Amino acid sequence: VQPNNYSTFYDDQRQNWSIMFESEKAAVDFSKQVCIAKCNSSPALDSVLCQDLLLGEGQGVEGGDSLEVSYTGWLFQNNGLGQVFDSNVNKDKLLRLKLGSGKVIKGWEEGMLGMKKGGRRFLIIPPAWAYGAQGVAGRVPPDSTLVFEVEVRRVKLAKECSGSDGLSVSSRDSPAPSPVPSSDGFSSD
Repeated sequence: VQPNNYSTFYDDQRQNWSIMFESEKAAVDFSKQVCIAKCNSSPALDSVLCQDLLLGEGQGVEGGDSLEVSYTGWLFQNNGLGQVFDSNVNKDKLLRLKLGSGKVIKGWEEGMLGMKKGGRRFLIIPPAWAYGAQGVAGRVPPDSTLVFEVEVRRVKLAKECSGSDGLSVSSRDSPAPSPVPSSDGFSSD
């Protein structure tokens, strides 16, 4: 994914190609379909597939950074997007999480690394990196592959959190501590 509705890729001979799309939506939809095709063509999905939809700006996030995100989660059914099982897109509250704290599924911990503020990413997460054989009662069947579109709205970098005097150096984005998400289906229990 590149700015101004461009995408670039390499073919089997390592030749570089660029495609310009007529709109941001067309570029985003194409990128999602590429990720879905990658999933459908792999014999066994054993890691998280990530596809950037929008790159965002600033520094990429890493473990220890606090984020506020909006997301939609689908079940992966019939080789594509199935029903939505969770979303906070039309809600007032963003999901707050600290990467690496183990409070969200492992697939999110891995799949969101390197994202930037304003960035959107498409994640396809195998059961072992999501809810596994347990699933989530009434929402996620056992052994489900999940698909998420996540957008990072706010970032608080871990290394900005305290100066040498222990006082907060940067509270530009979210001065309040991140609560443990509980009722939204992403808690680790």
